[in-house]
Amino acid sequence: MPTTLITGASAGLGAGMARELAARGHDLALAARRLDRLEALRDELAPAGVRIAIAALDVDDHDAVFSTFRALRDELGGLDRVVVNAGIGKGAPIGTGRFDANLATAQTNFVAALAQCEAAMEIFREQNRGHLVVVSSVAADRGLRGAQTTYAATKAALSHLAEGIRVDVAGTPIRVTTLAPGYIRTELNGGMSRPFSVDAATGTRAMVDAIEKAPAFAYVPTWPWAVLGRVLRVMPTPILRRVT
Repeated sequence: MPTTLITGASAGLGAGMARELAARGHDLALAARRLDRLEALRDELAPAGVRIAIAALDVDDHDAVFSTFRALRDELGGLDRVVVNAGIGKGAPIGTGRFDANLATAQTNFVAALAQCEAAMEIFREQNRGHLVVVSSVAADRGLRGAQTTYAATKAALSHLAEGIRVDVAGTPIRVTTLAPGYIRTELNGGMSRPFSVDAATGTRAMVDAIEKAPAFAYVPTWPWAVLGRVLRVMPTPILRRVT
């Protein structure tokens, strides 16, 4: 079975994907800032009988991203897939005095994601195979208001980054997948209550289903986001303001 590295794996979507992949027999490399949470997750998944390597990693430490990815590769004897998942949801309306929050969002969700893509692709180019998965968002489809403005912009940038990498390695054994999750309730978003939201288990199961199929792009869950995402792209601004 494949060996999959997941960043931001200590909670939320990252931990959910780890649970689902372990249940399907995947070996795992799990990285996140909170080592204690990773240790607890490793112990929880031990009965699955898969190999699990863990490492403390702050993705905003770019040098550490490269060294940690290589160390996990070496510990497990290779990496078949890297899931660029770590991110934050801070943010405030532009011009309201919270540049610090918007800068942190931009740095973690895009610059740190760029570092992760670079580190993963160095490994994949060296071994001439691999599967890069980036976790974007349905929010990438439009510029959004208020606290979501910078977040949506970073996810749009990440989606374009992944597409550029995909074009660059087309025709090679390296695959690139962009996932655009809709509303998935986790402990990190306070169990959001929005129309069409799903629980973490349902959402991460849909994400792993998509990952295993390795498409270029997938909304997850497919329904209703494959439809709503396209509607969002053409929605008039007055309506967009009311629904987001």
